[in-house]
Amino acid sequence: MPSPLVRIFKSVKNAPERWLVSGVAGFIGSNILEALLENKQKVIGIDNFATGHRSNLEDVKNKVGDKAWANFDFIEGDICNQEICLEASKDVDVILHQAALGSVPRSIEDPLASNKANVEGTLNIFFAARQNKVSRVVYASSSSVYGDSEVLPKVENQTGLPLSPYAVTKAANELYGRVFADLYGMTLIGLRYFNVFGPRQDPEGPYAAVIPRWINLLLSGKECEIYGDGKTSRDFCFVENAVQANVLAALKNDLNQGHYVFNVACSKQTTLLELYAIIREAVSRYRTDIKGAEPLFCDFRRGDIRHSLASIDLISQILSYQPLSDLNSAIQKTVDWFAAKHQ
Repeated sequence: MPSPLVRIFKSVKNAPERWLVSGVAGFIGSNILEALLENKQKVIGIDNFATGHRSNLEDVKNKVGDKAWANFDFIEGDICNQEICLEASKDVDVILHQAALGSVPRSIEDPLASNKANVEGTLNIFFAARQNKVSRVVYASSSSVYGDSEVLPKVENQTGLPLSPYAVTKAANELYGRVFADLYGMTLIGLRYFNVFGPRQDPEGPYAAVIPRWINLLLSGKECEIYGDGKTSRDFCFVENAVQANVLAALKNDLNQGHYVFNVACSKQTTLLELYAIIREAVSRYRTDIKGAEPLFCDFRRGDIRHSLASIDLISQILSYQPLSDLNSAIQKTVDWFAAKHQ
């Protein structure tokens, strides 16, 4: 049975053939690259390796093979360089803009760096798309734009005040997206990612996301930390869902010109305690000694929201998006990937 992405590509007449993926060596960007190359697309990728890794590109190359890899052209460069963005986006059908400095804690420590990469860099991408008459730009937004809103589930037209510099940068991206669509007649689509996880996500460093960090620690037989009481909840989303959303947003033919934002999530709420138990169970297939391992509880982190749950009604209705994996099986796939690398 063909994969959902294969069916998506086959269902679209005159599908784009030339894509630009920014942040292509990153976690989500490299998974998008893999899917595009597997579906015989031509891809230009740009990355400065600030958070991406050459090993991610090597991993993709090994998975897709030399023939598909020949359809990929890589530019090592920074989206904060306007000339690089202009050059990379020439003769491109669609831009999938994933490059960013992620992490709420990182943005609190260094708001200037987050603003430069996430706001100035995104503005360069939008400007280049306009100059080169790119038909569509799909860009990574974030659930952080919901800020202090306590409404659950999160619905696209009900946002709150940002709680971190990172959230401000993503809200600014959406404002620029709307203005560019209105002023220049462009089509821009913002995808509000909710806690995306999966293979190739970086488990190291002070700003590592919780799932790869815990998997890596448990595979090493080390203790995991939970910030707060463990009852904080998130809507965890496997990376193949983010890939699916990008492809659907890029290929949806009957979208009118304008600016759109969609939640990308699974519409399932999971506490950190529940998540820890799922990861521990999955890792215990490789290390039986961690079956009874308990986490260490630490103080809550500044800028974190307490609960997050997305409505996916809008993206399901307009883009025909549906989550592709349940959390338990997605965690097991992720653990299997990390375990293979850990050996």
